[in-house]
Amino acid sequence: MDSFTLLDAIGLLGVLLLLIAYGLTVGGRIDPLKPAALLLNLLGAIGILISLLGAFNLSALVIETAWAVIAIGGLARWWWQRGKQGS
Repeated sequence: MDSFTLLDAIGLLGVLLLLIAYGLTVGGRIDPLKPAALLLNLLGAIGILISLLGAFNLSALVIETAWAVIAIGGLARWWWQRGKQGS
């Protein structure tokens, strides 16, 4: 590793957010289908995706894109169900 860059820091923050989300959901502290967990997962995936601008990795791109899409889908589902309940 040549030097620690801003992209490295963003990627590590993304990893930290994903691990926090995973730990909190497995520990029963947050609901994995609610915005808190979904946003942690989305922001974590985005952080890792941003870090790939500095050191591209196809496998990481695929998994983190999928992670982000799933989180966005979960947020959309939550938002849609919330709107239906308010009607």
